[in-house]
Amino acid sequence: MHNKMTRRSFAKTILAAGALGPSLAKAQEQTAAGEMATTTSQPAAPTYISNSFVTLDWRDYFSNLRKGAILSDTVGRVLHYWSEEGEYLIYPTSVPLTEELTRRGRTSIVRKVEGPEWRPTENMLRRDPDLPRYVGPGPQNPLGTHALYLSWQYYRIHGTNDTRKIGRQASNGCIGLYNEDIKDLFDLAKIGTQVLLV
Repeated sequence: MHNKMTRRSFAKTILAAGALGPSLAKAQEQTAAGEMATTTSQPAAPTYISNSFVTLDWRDYFSNLRKGAILSDTVGRVLHYWSEEGEYLIYPTSVPLTEELTRRGRTSIVRKVEGPEWRPTENMLRRDPDLPRYVGPGPQNPLGTHALYLSWQYYRIHGTNDTRKIGRQASNGCIGLYNEDIKDLFDLAKIGTQVLLV
């Protein structure tokens, strides 16, 4: 399989590693203990270390690459993408604030929107009644410039208007990327691209 990481995505991932280090170490411990394997019913993946940055080889968690594959590692706070041809990209992400807001499992992309609109859910309004009820496309939109809607209601992979969130537990359930990274992923991903959140 041919793997390729863009210079920009690699540099961003390494820069985010300072914030990610403890989480990635935790992911490595979980894999060694076999805990990650139970959530995906697959054998634990081998670990690789590069410049003190730990990543997991998740490719075997997909039986095929038809329409590509996305894996979001909520512990490591990175998103992995494989094209049908086997091109490999990795992006740093923001992840849900709490375990209760985190959803794991298999889903797929059902809709792609450039310039998404944002409305808080009822649960978000209960947690923060001061949230605006609607934000249209533009620089203040919490979904950033592009959004990939998943088959799970209210769950998306999207950009962000606050880059401080990347590499942190900062979302209400979605996976956030830098706007330039979500644009890259948006252009590559297709309706039906398989998605796995672990």
